[in-house]
Amino acid sequence: MSGTPGGPRSGTLSEPQVQAMFDRIASVYDLMNSVMTAGLHHRWRSRAADLAAVGPGDRALDVACGTGDLAIELARRVAPGGEVVGSDFSENMLELAHAKAPELRFEQANALDLPYDDDSFDASTVGFGARNFSDLPQGLREMTRVVRPGGRVVILEITTPERPPLSWFFGLWFDRIVPMLGRFAGDPDAYTYLPSSVRRFPNARGLGAAMTAVGLVDVRWILTAGGIIAIHVGTVEQ
Repeated sequence: MSGTPGGPRSGTLSEPQVQAMFDRIASVYDLMNSVMTAGLHHRWRSRAADLAAVGPGDRALDVACGTGDLAIELARRVAPGGEVVGSDFSENMLELAHAKAPELRFEQANALDLPYDDDSFDASTVGFGARNFSDLPQGLREMTRVVRPGGRVVILEITTPERPPLSWFFGLWFDRIVPMLGRFAGDPDAYTYLPSSVRRFPNARGLGAAMTAVGLVDVRWILTAGGIIAIHVGTVEQ
């Protein structure tokens, strides 16, 4: 992939390109997450799992699960007797997730066409993956469809701060430092795509509206890390 029109600099990769990109960066994904967030991504995933409001014996789905960190957080909350399914379209990511937590169920699936029955989970989550959905409303509809009435849909995502000085820092970090880190990681295209994908993703209010539009109720969100991270939660209508 290059920075030509339609390439990573546009932030509009095709679905096969995104899949190939995540297969390529799987081996450095966890390290880069820790470097880019100073290790705080684990805390944010823990808060997202809390908002899923699952408990012992419940069943949860983590969509676009990557290397499995959010699924592992959910598993701590549904034990004993519960089940967590982690799905992703990147085989290399799933291999790392399975190695990290072999006791969990990880399987390949497309977030826009989930292979699960209606109302089959108590919650669905996605951590840092929703901005890669090629059709965000469809991804939200699928995450809602598979959750029982009264269950929750949780989205953890990077959002663009709108006020200085944090907006200035955000621009410096994502436009200059993150691509530079990507060069050290051996995949500058992937980490040039990252800031582009964040910028074209809806802001916190816009994502909340998109969740409401697919039928979720009681939609709310938490901004953390100075407004760079948003955690949204909505309830499937009963």
